[in-house]
Amino acid sequence: MRAFLALITLLLLSAGPALALESAPVRSPRATVTLVSEAAAIAPGQPFRLALRQKMAPGWHTYWRNPGDAGQPPELRLELPEGWTAGELQFPAPHRIPFGPLVNFGYEDEAIFLMEVRPPANLVPGQTQRIEASADWLICERVCIPEEGRFTLDIPVEANARPSAPLLFAAAEAALPRAAAFTARIGFEGMRGAISLEGPGLSPGALREAFFFPLEQMVVENATPQPLTAREGGFTLGLTRASGPMPATAEGVVAITDAAGVRGAYWVSAVPGPMPGTGAALALWQALVFAALGGLILNLMPCVFPILAMKAIAVARLAGAERSVVRAHAAAYTAGVVLSFLAIGGAMLGLRAAGSLAGWGFQFTSPFFVAGMAWLMLAVGLNLSGVYAIGGPVGVGSGLAAKGGRAGSFFAGVLAVLVATPCTAPFMAAAIGAALAMPPLETLAIFGAMGLGLALPYALLGVFPSFARVLPRPGAWMDRLKQFLAFPMYLAAAWLVWVVAQQAGPDGTLLVLVGGVLLGMAAWALGLAQQGSARRWFIGGAALSLIAALALLPLLKSGTAGGAAASAQLGEPWSAPRLDALREEGRPVFVNLTAAWCISCKVNERVALDTAAVRAAFAAGDVTVLTGDWTNGDPAITALLRAQGRDGVPLYLLYPAGGGAPAILPQILTEGIMLRAIAAATSRV
Repeated sequence: MRAFLALITLLLLSAGPALALESAPVRSPRATVTLVSEAAAIAPGQPFRLALRQKMAPGWHTYWRNPGDAGQPPELRLELPEGWTAGELQFPAPHRIPFGPLVNFGYEDEAIFLMEVRPPANLVPGQTQRIEASADWLICERVCIPEEGRFTLDIPVEANARPSAPLLFAAAEAALPRAAAFTARIGFEGMRGAISLEGPGLSPGALREAFFFPLEQMVVENATPQPLTAREGGFTLGLTRASGPMPATAEGVVAITDAAGVRGAYWVSAVPGPMPGTGAALALWQALVFAALGGLILNLMPCVFPILAMKAIAVARLAGAERSVVRAHAAAYTAGVVLSFLAIGGAMLGLRAAGSLAGWGFQFTSPFFVAGMAWLMLAVGLNLSGVYAIGGPVGVGSGLAAKGGRAGSFFAGVLAVLVATPCTAPFMAAAIGAALAMPPLETLAIFGAMGLGLALPYALLGVFPSFARVLPRPGAWMDRLKQFLAFPMYLAAAWLVWVVAQQAGPDGTLLVLVGGVLLGMAAWALGLAQQGSARRWFIGGAALSLIAALALLPLLKSGTAGGAAASAQLGEPWSAPRLDALREEGRPVFVNLTAAWCISCKVNERVALDTAAVRAAFAAGDVTVLTGDWTNGDPAITALLRAQGRDGVPLYLLYPAGGGAPAILPQILTEGIMLRAIAAATSRV
């Protein structure tokens, strides 16, 4: 019992701040700050440490040396007796503190900043030395408050130093970043970059997560995820370049959480060089060629089929037209396509700069956009069916008709791009991944090349207008074709309603269906108005029906149904911990990243993934299938896409048995491709 009481007394004396050699506190409703001495008594010439100790109220935080996107680190200034020296303020390893689209680097709850002090050797035991200090710090929650304080410590001098609060200083020292036993490399290609660490003890099974905190501001984007790629003997973190200058030596702290959940932090530094962990990146000219090829092949993707209705009718009407008219229509359609691609590229760049993780097809992750597209497809179908006319005596269509139909060709190009984004064609993924790692002007050039590829078949009419002469002459057959081609539009609208059902559940589906009825009523009223009977009343009724339909959009909410039906749940739901656990067991794993609105994904699942032969191959090879649903834009799946250099679905990863990097399968799959890939992945056991 005496030993137990002695131990308790020792712990209280060493850890309790009231019993330590500690200054009077500086208090505010936000924080309590003191200056603490490591030594209850100092010895001549023997260094000791001081600690600036901040205890923060819940929700408030302070900052690291690099505060991140906003903030200011604390400063401590000592007023020492003559002959004394002091080192630099030492900061504990920081944490990420998200605030809206920003990410700060700092500390919550409590932070202890150390500073070593060395007294002169000529001190005389029995004296008392006074240390005075002043400090400034910024403490933030929803608002930031600058605070300051003065501190005084009277420290006795004795022949042998006596400790004060050793547990406090031991904990503060453990929180400091340590010198790393790792070799670091860092580099960037355009906006995309990576930092790679190699050293003993690093392996996929030993790592849960990691993050690089740069010492200098504006070197990397703080809010952008840093996807982790682990391997035996090392790992790589993906980085996104910020707008600041690159230092001659890039320094910072890498925080690593191991498989047991223990966090460690290490100082790393490297001279910037080639981007680590990358093979031969696409040059600009290669990315432009790939983008144009991908856009051209996009014409054959199923998501573009509904637009073939409008394009076919528009082309048929050009038969026998003057060359200047053919060229004007082709130029207008091409301009609509290219400008729409540029707008999508610009939106992706803007959203990424704001901290979002937008990728190809990102707009379809919003049920509001999908519902609007469903209604637009319905409206186009009703027009083709003759319920109302564009370019009749009322409505904005008259303005388009006055332009000789060129505006119609332009907006047909815009619509073609909007409905094409759920699909990804071969070559597009590499082009988009390269584009988003390049400077903004080169990125937009690649998106423009993709638009030229999509518009190329129609643009050829502008280059060779004589092609239009071989088309059938306009006649009554055009009206029948027009009415028939309304049905692909209705089919597209039905598919988009199904997508909303995956995103927003039954309630969202009901809202979209009611909106479709209101839209149909508006089209019916507009058609009657165009016939000249009670025009004003019918125009008013059409406007009210349209307004009522649009008023339903804010009621849409993303539900939890997003993944269930989207993939018909092939295998298990994907998660990073589940994938890590399977890889640690050495199991082969097939990762299927899909979305309900991705038609390419649905076709692949039907013809290549969910077949009897492929299911049997999965079972025979003991392959675990993990399906990640990106229907509502899951940030974790977005990070995985970006880690593999992709910005949209589908993405298929097949991890081999026994470990190793995954094989990235083509975006257009066949049963034969899958069977050969499974055989190769399972033969390594």
